[in-house]
Amino acid sequence: MKYREFAEACERISQVTKRLEIRSFLSEFLRKLDPEDIPPALYMLQGQLRPEYEGVELGVGDALVLKALATAAHMDEGRLKEEVRATGDMGESAFKVLSGRQVLEEGRPLELSETYDTLRKIGSTTGEGSQEGKTGAIAILLTRTSPVEAKHLVRFLLGKLRLGVKEMTLLDALAEIYGEGDFKLARGTIENAFNMDPDLGEIGTLLREGGLKGLEAVTVALGKPVRPMLAERERSLQEVLDRMGGKMALEYKYDGLRVQVHVDRDGNVKIFSRRLEDLSSQFPDVVAALKGAFRTLPVIVEGECVPVDPETGELRPFQEISRRRGRKYDLERIATEIPVEVFLFDLLLEGTESLLPKPYPERRERLEKLTRTSSAVDFATREIVSELPEAERFFQKALTDGCEGVVAKSLAPDSRYKAGGRGFLWIKYKREYTQELSDTIDAVIVGAYRGRGKRAQWYGAFLMALYDPDRECFSTLCKVGTGFDEETLASLTQRLTNAALTARPPSVESGFAPDVWVDPEIVLELRGAELSLSPVHTAATGLIREGYGLALRFPRFTGRLRDDKGAEEATTVGEAVRMYTSQVRHVEEPPKP
Repeated sequence: MKYREFAEACERISQVTKRLEIRSFLSEFLRKLDPEDIPPALYMLQGQLRPEYEGVELGVGDALVLKALATAAHMDEGRLKEEVRATGDMGESAFKVLSGRQVLEEGRPLELSETYDTLRKIGSTTGEGSQEGKTGAIAILLTRTSPVEAKHLVRFLLGKLRLGVKEMTLLDALAEIYGEGDFKLARGTIENAFNMDPDLGEIGTLLREGGLKGLEAVTVALGKPVRPMLAERERSLQEVLDRMGGKMALEYKYDGLRVQVHVDRDGNVKIFSRRLEDLSSQFPDVVAALKGAFRTLPVIVEGECVPVDPETGELRPFQEISRRRGRKYDLERIATEIPVEVFLFDLLLEGTESLLPKPYPERRERLEKLTRTSSAVDFATREIVSELPEAERFFQKALTDGCEGVVAKSLAPDSRYKAGGRGFLWIKYKREYTQELSDTIDAVIVGAYRGRGKRAQWYGAFLMALYDPDRECFSTLCKVGTGFDEETLASLTQRLTNAALTARPPSVESGFAPDVWVDPEIVLELRGAELSLSPVHTAATGLIREGYGLALRFPRFTGRLRDDKGAEEATTVGEAVRMYTSQVRHVEEPPKP
């Protein structure tokens, strides 16, 4: 496929606002791809070069791309800067300044695969002189592009493709191609495979080669993080116990960073976040502690990375471990200041055997047999309970020990590990369930409002939404501007300015029009007085009362930016409906420990 066809597809997608139209167009476009073009197209439509867990980046900035574009356009950099300021979009400026120019290289058009390979080489260029090398390579690419190609190439280089095409949209398009009339079955099959192998290029290739049957061999594998299993909620411990059939395992719900650890046969350790980011370099102390922790290799285990007080050994809150995220320098110093302990709670792979189909009790038992505990590696505290008083005592002990609450896990024969799935095999019950609103809510920013007064230099409030997995969209819940300090507002303003859109993303449903729209990516933890019916917000519209959605009254940012969660891992519409119906207005004093 010619790169121009890809760029024209991007142009078409950027002009469509309806999600179903985008899906239909994508399915038509993907059908036309040659086999070798499937992975590059699927990655690049998301603005990526490789799956997110590989952490491959281009390593170019605005100044470098501006210089390359000026070279390709034979234009003074100063004049080009003025043009970019006028449009506010370097991609649009590229289209404008290159319009009417004859493409060089005797008209030989760029191939999609050739463009992709060049971008991979640019991303891997490091060391002395690398910036000049990247500038030259980009300039050469741009000399061979038409205006529409240049527009979307520049946007890709800057991480501002602005298509709103997410993984789930591409899974929809693939299901439409390979569903053979049964879209729902195909969609479920493809998503299940993708949850175990989150490499969309590989999934697309397997489908092209063998259809849905080609996905049957997909399983958990070292180096490829499995999408984490998620928990549902209940209002009371009695309801949790009833849901579990009268007997359950209760585990501490730590206020930490959920991690998935992969250790190969040679003892090499990789640590992934719940968003599938490779955190290994940020936690060298944890890597060292895990190297000799297992009697059998290879293994994949799950746990919670929790900050501990270096003097008392007491558990510390999530905000402290978040200070270690994203660091490249002073790692030894920060590891000393904020030591962490890993509490393991699940086993996904032992040797060559996938344990995902095994019931939870077997997975936990095998985890305990193969792990050597230490001061830095231990098991999540757990107790099997079958009576409410036992559950209440364990819950109170968890709170006393500095945890958020507990996670109940099914002991049933069918309690398999459902990668990427949310269900009542796991149920979380937190401290906030004893308050008027039965939990904090993780909501996604979909828009921003310019600040006033002291906040005039930043965005001062944000339009927040919940994820609706049944309809694969984000629907609004509230507008929040309370609870933010100046540092957080400045940081969010910078992030959102770089991601600003001029039109509502197709995946967002809203009756509001913020000053700026953004793709749903940033998750904030909110607290509010209660959930109420709303004629204007779109979350859960019609699910409780015809013509009404849900709104969070008196919302406030808790100070917790959930960079460990992807947008689709935010609180769902279904969870919010259950929270609304189970709001407790008069709660008895919890039993004393």
